[in-house]
Amino acid sequence: MFAQRQVSRAAQRFTAQARAQAQRRFASTENSFVRERQHVKEHAGATAELWRKISIYSVPPALLLAGYNAYNLWNEHWDHWSHMPPLEERTEYPYQNIRTRNFPFGDGDKTAFWNPEVNYHNKDKTT
Repeated sequence: MFAQRQVSRAAQRFTAQARAQAQRRFASTENSFVRERQHVKEHAGATAELWRKISIYSVPPALLLAGYNAYNLWNEHWDHWSHMPPLEERTEYPYQNIRTRNFPFGDGDKTAFWNPEVNYHNKDKTT
């Protein structure tokens, strides 16, 4: 039994060494598959480098320009609001601020996102 175990181990070791040599031999040969895989790997590396450069050098300026544009639009919007009549003098139409029942918070008339500088609701003043 002891000799049988030694033979079994030696056979396993021999097959593992033979398999490793065969794999090395097949991997080192220059066939079309290996060349194609190498080309794909080089192309992927070049493409990844391109997108890294785009991300570093193009995105921050684009974000700065978009932020500057948004800031200008925001200021223009509030300049426009400053020329409008006060909230109390504006016409309130029946389709604005429809209330079928009171809200369960606050005084029941104002929504959860009520902004007193922009929103106005006078229950008595509808046309």
